[in-house]
Amino acid sequence: MARAAVLVVALLQLLLVNDLTFGPRWLAPAVEFVMLVPLSIATAWNQAKVRVATAEHHWQAIGNYRLWIRRAAILLTGVISLINCGALFELVRNLLHGHGGSAQMLLVDALNIWITNVIIFALWFWSTDRGGPPTCGLTKRAEADFLFPQMTLPDREFGTWIPGFVDYLFLAFTNATAFSPTDTLPLSARAKLLMMTEAMISLLTVALVAARAVNILA
Repeated sequence: MARAAVLVVALLQLLLVNDLTFGPRWLAPAVEFVMLVPLSIATAWNQAKVRVATAEHHWQAIGNYRLWIRRAAILLTGVISLINCGALFELVRNLLHGHGGSAQMLLVDALNIWITNVIIFALWFWSTDRGGPPTCGLTKRAEADFLFPQMTLPDREFGTWIPGFVDYLFLAFTNATAFSPTDTLPLSARAKLLMMTEAMISLLTVALVAARAVNILA
């Protein structure tokens, strides 16, 4: 799911109406694809190692590989975040200088940046909560960064429940639409900072860009 989300982001960047990226339009998606391919290969290779692991040193090596994979995934997420923030900056700059095209073009680009922002922060939440996916099944999970509703239920079937990428995607979507927590609460400082940053970017996109587009339409 996470790799598919990155591909969706690359596709959205290609569909931007205005030229809001540095260099050719294909450059940012190409960089993301080049980073994603070895990351996907390393993940598949490590999963194959898990199926044949028998000794303690095998599991230790797998754990080390997973940590490196996590660092590469965080780096990729950081690159995507910078690219999307750059696109938003360029769109705002165009607006301040009276450029940006028609209202319809502005709305399309604003929606594109907003959706990309939701996916990006779903990746951030997924890769940081409880130490990220690489620690699952190998070490004791770190303290939770988010309190999901399932974690508050007394039912035994939810005792070992672990959130998946879709849960973080829903969290990112609700935070970007409500500009505040909804059913899932941030527990750690980094979770609160991430949610604040996402809400701020979302508010800037909706309030400034969309309002300007509506003003043009009026």
